[in-house]
Amino acid sequence: MGRTRTADWGTFYVTGGGSGIGRHLAGLLAARGASVAVFDRSTPAEVRGEIERARSDVDQQVRTAEVDVCDADALAAAVAEAVAAIGAPRLAINSAGVSINDRFAEAKREDFERTVAVNLFGSRNFAAAVLPHMGTGSRLGLIASLAGITGGYTYAGYAASKAGVIGLARVLRLEYAPEGIGVSVICPPEIMTPMVRQYDATMHPATRALKDVAGTLPIDEACREMLDGLARGRFTVIPGAKARRAALMTRMLPERVTTAVADRIVARAVKSAGRNDL
Repeated sequence: MGRTRTADWGTFYVTGGGSGIGRHLAGLLAARGASVAVFDRSTPAEVRGEIERARSDVDQQVRTAEVDVCDADALAAAVAEAVAAIGAPRLAINSAGVSINDRFAEAKREDFERTVAVNLFGSRNFAAAVLPHMGTGSRLGLIASLAGITGGYTYAGYAASKAGVIGLARVLRLEYAPEGIGVSVICPPEIMTPMVRQYDATMHPATRALKDVAGTLPIDEACREMLDGLARGRFTVIPGAKARRAALMTRMLPERVTTAVADRIVARAVKSAGRNDL
């Protein structure tokens, strides 16, 4: 993989930068010379310090704003303030997201609505906040998920919201291409973040079995692949060779084949879990 081209990414905006993928991306872009604006409900002081220490030049600015992506007006105001302070974003990534998972029959309606509100409406709100400030050669990235392409056991709210993000990104790409603004959708497999580690302890065996098909990536490897794909101007960015293979199989193989394979994986996992409960 060649060195990521980030010469035009002098200003980077990211939601969910207080932890996980957003936090790691902020550090990587700061190390590559970008001023960084982080939008999150809470950004600990140690995270801001970590980003500042990663800078390649002390003149790079680091700005944080406490805001919820579900609050469209507050997010738009926070972005406008950042533009006035450090300049318009050359690269903007929506990384804020939640994953509240259970089998559909046991899942709460409120959890489904919260997941869609943060993952899908939050993507819409960030796009609406940053795109008016972005110019030719800039790029917006919306983080979806491989689950938005393949689905997943216990993932009703999550997969539905991420599929919506993919659809939103397709429309934005078409509408903003004439203005010279690139739009990408990032569809990672499982990435080792604090949110994933927390969920892993209670994950259903069928969920685990399906995730293993696409593999799990260390956060640094995943984020570097994301930035490389964005720098190459790709619309769909899928980090991880196993994940790209899983997405290709879902899109190219006959549906009867892909559903049969998935059903077999789930059946084996459910049967195995039943034996373990005896």
